[in-house]
Amino acid sequence: MKTFTLLAMTTAALSVAAQTSSTPHTTSAHHTAPTHAAAPVGGCVTPPVVSSKIPAPPASASCTKVLYTVTRTPETYFDYVSPVVSPELRESLPAPKETFSMLYTEITPGTGALVQRGEFLSVKYTGWLTDGTKFDSSYDHPDGEPFPLQYGQARVIPAWNIGFEGMRVGGKRRLYIPFQLAYGEAGRLPTIPKRAMLIFDLEVAAQSDKAPEPKREPEPKPVTPPPADTPKASTPPAAGATPRQ
Repeated sequence: MKTFTLLAMTTAALSVAAQTSSTPHTTSAHHTAPTHAAAPVGGCVTPPVVSSKIPAPPASASCTKVLYTVTRTPETYFDYVSPVVSPELRESLPAPKETFSMLYTEITPGTGALVQRGEFLSVKYTGWLTDGTKFDSSYDHPDGEPFPLQYGQARVIPAWNIGFEGMRVGGKRRLYIPFQLAYGEAGRLPTIPKRAMLIFDLEVAAQSDKAPEPKREPEPKPVTPPPADTPKASTPPAAGATPRQ
């Protein structure tokens, strides 16, 4: 399976962020989305149903809670749509209101510094689709190093710029990210389907007020030419050569 990396896909997240804030979406009465609607404030909620291929959080993890609930109302929408309108057109009309939530499960509370917006984080992560497909993981990268980002200002999916609130360095969290805060209506085919909820396990490995230094490419080793062959006494002279007297 080809690895789908955050580094390769960060530019796509910019258009998704704009889409999340301004583009009319056609959900609510017109769509059924695998996202949570309004949920109890601060209380435990039932996590989305996902494949058993995704490792279950340990028994010591917290219950699943709501991190954010968003209600979006477009500037223009249809109060009524006649039954004679075709399903195709009905799907394209903006819904009066759309509500969705991003959920989280605290797997391991960190003991380090509280994550601060604007700081530079090093994040270990694994991402799945709800069917259990693992589409990316920092652990599978050749160097296995954490992913660097400036929290709140990174070129990543919107959820990654708001999903570390309340975490501490060393902490691990699972995020259930609705498509509106991931890759949007269109997804990122063929790896991320349309309207796909994402599940991410995140670990804050480090935090710094300084940007990480770019990696230096290893300098090539000097190439030593092989020694020239020295003719031996028994080696006959080359054709056309004049033998020594």
